[in-house]
Amino acid sequence: MVVVMKSKANDEAIEKVVSRIEGLGLKVQVTKGEHQTILGLIGDTKSVDESMIYDEDNVEKILKIQEPYKLANRDFHPEDTLIEIKGHTIGGGNLTVMAGPCSIESEEQIIEVAKRVKEAGANVLRGGAFKPRTSPYSFQGLGLDGLKMMKKASEVTGLPIVTEVMSTEDVEIVEEYADILQIGARNMSNFSLLKKVGRSNKPVLLKRGMSATVQELLMSAEYIMSEGNKNVILCERGIRTFETYTRNTLDLSVVTAIKELSHLPIIIDPSHATGKWKMVEPMSKASVAVGADGLMIEVHNDPQNALCDGPQSLKPEKFDSLMKNITKLHKAM
Repeated sequence: MVVVMKSKANDEAIEKVVSRIEGLGLKVQVTKGEHQTILGLIGDTKSVDESMIYDEDNVEKILKIQEPYKLANRDFHPEDTLIEIKGHTIGGGNLTVMAGPCSIESEEQIIEVAKRVKEAGANVLRGGAFKPRTSPYSFQGLGLDGLKMMKKASEVTGLPIVTEVMSTEDVEIVEEYADILQIGARNMSNFSLLKKVGRSNKPVLLKRGMSATVQELLMSAEYIMSEGNKNVILCERGIRTFETYTRNTLDLSVVTAIKELSHLPIIIDPSHATGKWKMVEPMSKASVAVGADGLMIEVHNDPQNALCDGPQSLKPEKFDSLMKNITKLHKAM
């Protein structure tokens, strides 16, 4: 349920309605826009009658939300969510590019790649210290040592860090080093982990599960937001279909759907979506054209010898060319 206040309603009138709602045992999210204030009711509203809330002088209308996600719903928060990371804003028409290797392999490697992606125009350094792999025999990441190497690369370049956290036990240690906590596709439905990062003060990058619907993605975001963390960035990284030529199937329609249903920013990961480096730039351009808030791209200085996802990683010079092209496209859009 959403209460839309009249534009003339002052702070005293708004607080009066908020107190009335809280008296019903509900929580209230107050969103103040340029012209109106919206009160989002959080809790079981089945037994709440509109007459219990309505104020003829100050309430314009009361809307019932049918979708199970509330906090992530655009009706609750009509204006786009903007997330500030070290002077850069994610959302709001900006194009955010997160780039770096799939896995951190050495201090020299991550620093070299960080320097190259920074020079090309990337806003955030990505890299994996803890790696969920399909095979238990594949490289699992350097763990804490990898985080320390990534932090050094961040200090050298000034780029903020996004890296994956895989379990509730790792949240605190990753928080010490990362600026953005990433929840991978395989953990999108790890509700204990979602709740844990929901209590963090760091923004969360939530990747769509490979078989998840748009509603399921937004419900996972709701788990995080319901714990108090409203800074959630959604990420489309391809879904599993019958197609075998690409690693996954990139669903660009999700951008339009999310923009309609939610206020949260959404970025695209064309590297994991396609699994082929030659397809990364075309899909990046398509992502920008459809209105995505950013991209997450894998870049490696020696893809042929990469310990993880070499075939989908761009060499630095290819990434530099991609950045020039999508920058032009973004300005044109």
